[in-house]
Amino acid sequence: MPQTSTTDLRQQAIPKLPEPDWTQLGLIAIAALPQPLVPMSLAPMPVRVYPAYARMEVPGAVHECYVREEVYRRLLAVARALPSGLTLLVLDGWRPWRVQQYLFETLSTTISEAEPGISEAELLERTREFVSLPSTAADAPSPHLTGGAVDVTLCDADGLPLDMGSTFDEASQISHTATFEERLNLSAEQIIARDNRRLLYHSMLAQGFTNLPSEWWHFDFGDQLWAWYSGRESALYGPAEPDTVANRWKRQFGRADSPTDERYGV
Repeated sequence: MPQTSTTDLRQQAIPKLPEPDWTQLGLIAIAALPQPLVPMSLAPMPVRVYPAYARMEVPGAVHECYVREEVYRRLLAVARALPSGLTLLVLDGWRPWRVQQYLFETLSTTISEAEPGISEAELLERTREFVSLPSTAADAPSPHLTGGAVDVTLCDADGLPLDMGSTFDEASQISHTATFEERLNLSAEQIIARDNRRLLYHSMLAQGFTNLPSEWWHFDFGDQLWAWYSGRESALYGPAEPDTVANRWKRQFGRADSPTDERYGV
């Protein structure tokens, strides 16, 4: 099969998809594959890593972007298929619960202060549009806690992010992946942003990822969001935790509660 050209990808519109039904999504079974988390900083070019939350000094953020091994390999495949001069920039992967809680509470507070009359139900819906509920539950973890969710964008030859029409984590409708597909009379700058989104979107989907429709930067493989949007009956990954020196020593001295689980960080 001939490879799709970059020009073709930029000419393919991004479909408008509905937001996930989080209640139903949380009912999707999880196989809990014992697959390790690996640091994206190991990746060769054309992958760049910039742990955004650590750089912004978000409490509890780690100075690394961990993902499941299969996600790592698929991200490399995405990057290697990009046109010459472009690189894939990884901004976030596995996310500690503390960071998820901070992001959720901060956005919720910001929205409620800006709109004092907002109902609790609408506030929850508006917050979940951009930050999922913090959860370590084995049957319904936050997507980023699984190591299957990843936030990415594209960079030019100098390492500068391409124009995507909104900043990473901008909590507005302009960040919806297909927003420029629905508008008429786009400016020259908006056409560039639309085409950059198309290139990122179709490049990621070509390697098996799915996209969260409210965030052009958020993609999933193996978690419940991925199962939801790909029509699969079960997800691959439950909550995960990077390996630590303490866990390694516990295994060495036979004190780990669950050697297999601790070995793989799940």
